[in-house]
Amino acid sequence: MSNLDQARRFFDACETGKGWEGCKAWCHPDATFDSQTAALAGINTLEAYCNWMQNLFTPLPDARYELKFMGEDADRDSVAAYAVIHATQSGPGGPVPPTGRTIAADYVYNMVFDGGRIRHMTKIWNDAHSMQQMGWS
Repeated sequence: MSNLDQARRFFDACETGKGWEGCKAWCHPDATFDSQTAALAGINTLEAYCNWMQNLFTPLPDARYELKFMGEDADRDSVAAYAVIHATQSGPGGPVPPTGRTIAADYVYNMVFDGGRIRHMTKIWNDAHSMQQMGWS
């Protein structure tokens, strides 16, 4: 299976809240994670990120992604995915009671492969803008 196919399967599992159990088949067990965001500070493994995404479905039960682009750079063993998350904060678990406000936020994943599995992923996302949309800041 190509890196692009692996990335598509991982992306869908992660973005539909499958957690690490649903994502680990496409990743190295010790895969790392990075993001220059306050919301994800302290999350440095892909396992922890996948579980964070799973937990996001509590305050955002209708969360869904709109994939805009996915492409592979074979020379660098990398796949990038650009998407928009759409959701309404209607469930418990956020920093404030449910606001009923919606979010439409752009984000990018850059997935680096090693031996056909994801070794590292970086998420590029404006978390401050997203928190404002939700009424969380």
